[in-house]
Amino acid sequence: MEPSINLRQAIERRRAARAFKSDVIPSVIIQEILRLGLQAPSGYNLQPWRFIVVRSQENKQKLKACAFDQRQVEEAPVVLICCGDRRVNQSDYIESVIELGKEQEAGMNDAYADFIRSSVPALFENRPCFDSIEAWTNRHTMLSVAYLMIVAQSYGVDSCPMEGFVTRQVKEAFKIPEEVDVCCILAMGYAEEPFKRYGGRFSLQTVCYGETYGDFFEI
Repeated sequence: MEPSINLRQAIERRRAARAFKSDVIPSVIIQEILRLGLQAPSGYNLQPWRFIVVRSQENKQKLKACAFDQRQVEEAPVVLICCGDRRVNQSDYIESVIELGKEQEAGMNDAYADFIRSSVPALFENRPCFDSIEAWTNRHTMLSVAYLMIVAQSYGVDSCPMEGFVTRQVKEAFKIPEEVDVCCILAMGYAEEPFKRYGGRFSLQTVCYGETYGDFFEI
């Protein structure tokens, strides 16, 4: 399974789809999109993202009712409920991450394993770079969502990231635990008209600064 376009083309062609055709995404492509999307980085490799893959029409209609009746939810052949799990700071989960690292070819050494055991609890207790655990898990979940959208586009699958939903309703409807937060909804399929026009992007000089915030950036 090789993508039909390269990385640069996938990034430049990706648009949020307003509507979707009824065409089914082949299972092998769904599997590859998810597999590669999960290659996203995360702090200490904690991988806090969790994805509910919604394909049945009944559940898509249920999700649509939680998402202000937006048509993309019902039309898309696959909709992901993208979540962040706040329980990744628990000791048993940290141990599972360590074991995963040890199973890899290079293997995680004992010194780094001990570093993770001490650093992760301290990170979530002190929160030096975030105000809430939800902010941290959402931050990393969106890294994976970005990967998913680019990978999907490389296989000719369009997507639409959505934050228009009522969190409480989604959690109740899909039995999402209290400690798990809904970060966004990602509809995936083959785009149908109306196509969203390209809105443009600000220049590098507008959003990039040299050395200090506000200083002119020169290539």
